[in-house]
Amino acid sequence: MKHTKLLLLIALAVLLAAGGWVYKYVTNETYEGMSIIPEDHEDIPLFNGLEPRRNEYVIEGNQWEDIYTFYMKELPGKGWKLRHKGSAMDDNDPANDWGGFMSTWTKDGFEGELSLSAGYFQAENVTEVKFDQHIPPKITSWIDKPPARVCVYAKPSEENCTTIEDKNIDNIVHFIDEIAYDTSQFEQQKQYGIIEFLNDSGETYFSVKVHYSKEGQILFLESEKGEKEMKPEGEFFEWTKLEHLIK
Repeated sequence: MKHTKLLLLIALAVLLAAGGWVYKYVTNETYEGMSIIPEDHEDIPLFNGLEPRRNEYVIEGNQWEDIYTFYMKELPGKGWKLRHKGSAMDDNDPANDWGGFMSTWTKDGFEGELSLSAGYFQAENVTEVKFDQHIPPKITSWIDKPPARVCVYAKPSEENCTTIEDKNIDNIVHFIDEIAYDTSQFEQQKQYGIIEFLNDSGETYFSVKVHYSKEGQILFLESEKGEKEMKPEGEFFEWTKLEHLIK
């Protein structure tokens, strides 16, 4: 009898453990791909009837307008501030056959932005709703003072540089300081250019190495203050006279 009870207890423990694993597995599968789960946040209400499906929520029928009205009313009451919104109701172009909305929200104490969008998919007869937490990349300022002029070397072995003294100096500084963002994925390239920033006396007070990864199509910047990356905008290569890096 004692052995029977012991076996029953062991079997029950195994079932409970297995059940917990299955629940955790199913839960992970259900919310896979979501950067934020509304059920985990008291200040993000869930529209009645929405069911999680991996990276979005779904509900039967064309209900995006009701969902739009619901969140435009509920989120401000939870402390959220609307930064941007757009919907099919604002689109007067008859050629655009779509139904849905997009919006971004911010809130004190919330890191980044909350992106909320919905759209009706006629083929499945469902409305999909997506919640996403977008955390903007960190941008560190490198250039402490405006340069009098900029000197660009096409490659490290160059002895002579191309001098830039026009309005493109401001454009270059803007890209480096305000567009390029900090990165930990820096990729050293064999060929790279060098941008030197000079003061009124003609002395170099700061320099930036410009690396372009053709494989990843990413522009990397390197200096004594760290590494940055950004999209390879054509204007930047034109202003710095480093077009050869992308050819």
